[in-house]
Amino acid sequence: MSETSSKKLVVTESVSGVAELGSPQVSKPVKIWAFFGGALLILQLYVWIRWVSGPYFVRVPAGPTDPPTFMKVMLTVNAIAMVVLLPTAIWWFLIRPWRRERRITLDGMLLVSCGLFFFQDPFLNYLNTWCTYNTWVWNRGSWSSHVPGWVSPESPGHQVAEPLPINAPGYSMVLLLVILGCWVMRKIKARWPNISNSRLICATYAFAVLLDFVMEGLVLLPIGLFTYPGAIRAVSFNAGTYYQWPVYEGLMWGGVMTALCCLRFFTDDRGRTIVERGLDHVRGGVVRQQSVRFLAIFAAVSACFFFLYNVPAQWIGMHSDPWPEDHLKRSYFSGSVCGEGSDTPCPNPVLPIPTKRSGFINNDGQLVLPDGAEFPEVVPFERGK
Repeated sequence: MSETSSKKLVVTESVSGVAELGSPQVSKPVKIWAFFGGALLILQLYVWIRWVSGPYFVRVPAGPTDPPTFMKVMLTVNAIAMVVLLPTAIWWFLIRPWRRERRITLDGMLLVSCGLFFFQDPFLNYLNTWCTYNTWVWNRGSWSSHVPGWVSPESPGHQVAEPLPINAPGYSMVLLLVILGCWVMRKIKARWPNISNSRLICATYAFAVLLDFVMEGLVLLPIGLFTYPGAIRAVSFNAGTYYQWPVYEGLMWGGVMTALCCLRFFTDDRGRTIVERGLDHVRGGVVRQQSVRFLAIFAAVSACFFFLYNVPAQWIGMHSDPWPEDHLKRSYFSGSVCGEGSDTPCPNPVLPIPTKRSGFINNDGQLVLPDGAEFPEVVPFERGK
């Protein structure tokens, strides 16, 4: 096994023409991953185009509540840092290796892949809204309603908005956390050379969970970038506050980070990941080969986020607790989705969970049906003669 963050970069490209040396055609694994990566990329582009050209590409207002000064300062610093770091990372991981060696490294492809799985950021609210962002930060709503099958009710200007100056460049910075995780894995391996891979992965997972608590629970949540108002309070730190941190958030995101670290750490003697198996046998030249390689890596990175975070997040969203008062009184956290300034109360276990197609219970406790809809009639049973 080799690890691509060693001091001397490992060449991961194949030599042109290797597939013609008589070896069997075993390109199927990388092609399967690339197929799903290509399909996902097409879906993302379709959804984003519909978003920027449709009614949801509008600002979600912050409302009458003014965030405290410390929150504005920290969010502004965060946004500036992300905007500066992104071009720096592009230079370091993409342009610099290309200018020096005319190649794209694994880290370069991971940088782009992590940036693209920003697309999945709203997915945790797919069935029910339990996480919100601070709408004081510049935004243009979200593409969530254009995601096929989206369930959570929302409308233009009334939805969980994406803080674009922070999140758009910020997801690419996940690569830096992956590099840190791989550094920890190397240190553990150096300290205990005989440690099994399973124990190494478990140790990395524990580190990733702890890192998420420090980053989210102690920094990002208190400065008000986002909140988990629907968190299950019995398993949350600082329960009942706008900055409550549910333990399962660390478990889910820790799983994503561990999987990404393993993808980067456990490579073959040519620095290739498990999803690049069969790359040498992809015909069509270097451009096609590297395109297949990127799509395969992108599919793997996206799968880590989807299956280890967004899938379990749906169950959690359906079992969320009432939103705390410390959150509800701050209009910049609600996104005008619910509470004061809207027709609907915020999610609460005592209320039915509405969808984009259903009616809802309004703030006066009355059932409001969609325009033109009628309450369904009760059809009597057939009775024998």
